[in-house]
Amino acid sequence: MRSGSAEDPHDAEHRSGAPDESGAGSRRRKPKGKKKGSFWRELPILVITALVLTVLIQAFLARVYVIPSQSMEQTLHGCTGCNNDRVLVDKVSYRFSDPEPGDVVVFRGPQPWVQNEFETEETTNPVARALQGAASLLGFGAPDEKDFVKRVIAVGGQTVECCDAQNRVLVDGKPLNEPYLYWEPGRGVGQDEFKPVTVPPGHLWVMGDNRNDSADSRVQGGGGTNGAVPVENVIGKAQVIVLPPTRWQSIPEPNPQSTALGAPGWQAGMPLGAGFAAAFPTVWASRRLVGVVRKRRSPE
Repeated sequence: MRSGSAEDPHDAEHRSGAPDESGAGSRRRKPKGKKKGSFWRELPILVITALVLTVLIQAFLARVYVIPSQSMEQTLHGCTGCNNDRVLVDKVSYRFSDPEPGDVVVFRGPQPWVQNEFETEETTNPVARALQGAASLLGFGAPDEKDFVKRVIAVGGQTVECCDAQNRVLVDGKPLNEPYLYWEPGRGVGQDEFKPVTVPPGHLWVMGDNRNDSADSRVQGGGGTNGAVPVENVIGKAQVIVLPPTRWQSIPEPNPQSTALGAPGWQAGMPLGAGFAAAFPTVWASRRLVGVVRKRRSPE
């Protein structure tokens, strides 16, 4: 017969609230371990989301391009042996307006430009080609070799020619003011003359800032109207030099046809500002998505 004062040690342990291996204490420790493991389950979702957003941003909003040649010196560095500039190209601006004189644009070379263009030898390895394509899509590889960067000098309907007595390009008979011109040492400071060309409607006449070292509308396709670039070939507007860090700056785009005051800087930066502003709701939405995933995966 058990004494009334006798007590089972297990009963005492439960009444005192001390945890045991099968008690509530061990159940309280489980969520901590589960929360730690959930990061690794959610990491692939975060990576995939980031990659998808990167592809979408580069396809519809902006993309970083490498400047491969010296034709836009010294506005954009592409010199041999130097750190080539990487520029952010805004793809939004020209959905609401057309390129204007002075804009620095990236465009797909029209047929007269690329039919005789030197093409880089491509690898025959399918894996290497796939990796190169993926890197280019994500902005880490070089863009298409048939993409060009030049400055808009004249638009459809205007007549461009070179030069007047002071060696200035003329548009509709009026000399241009081009403070961005660069005369590469050893190539002289005079521009090659060319006969008047009326730019076809829906086309652009483009030239490099390094005027004597640029294969542009003057010579591509044999020159003349063949050198004009269709507006529909324009990929976007070069807005900012993003790399190297020592070159970080906006890209000057003075209108060479006008002596009037340009738009205030804050207006010129509106497309880029809109792009940065759009990044915040994107990040917020991605965090909400992660929160929903966590909530659905958390134990009831």
